[in-house]
Amino acid sequence: MTLQVSYIDGGCCNNEGRQTHIKGCEVPWIYHGVKPEERKLGQKFLVDVDAWLDLQPAGESDCLSDTVSYTDIYRIVKEVVEGPAHNLLESVAQLVASTTLTKHPQISAVRVKVGKPHVAVPGSVDYLGVEILRYRRPELP
Repeated sequence: MTLQVSYIDGGCCNNEGRQTHIKGCEVPWIYHGVKPEERKLGQKFLVDVDAWLDLQPAGESDCLSDTVSYTDIYRIVKEVVEGPAHNLLESVAQLVASTTLTKHPQISAVRVKVGKPHVAVPGSVDYLGVEILRYRRPELP
């Protein structure tokens, strides 16, 4: 499996934002899908993850403990995608996003793209998929 993680430093979607990326994670023979043949035969999935967090402490200290490791996010993707089957790509993406935000409180937002490159459509496409963007909810007093 190849995975590209993006970390965005700072706040999400603003000029000060800095990001970390995981791009093009290929996960072969995954058994998600609505159709019986998808669940029986399996198929390749592509996953991208972008995570927004403050990268300045790690940039200044050069210490892994001051950031979120790419491998931690890779493990989340692997566990979700290789875990129990889901009907929809939306469910897979949501679980990757919610697990990432839960396990890494320093991440303020996460974007997850999940695609299927081999789909039965009348035409040529690189892949079909979904993209979600989830933000950490502020804690109430």
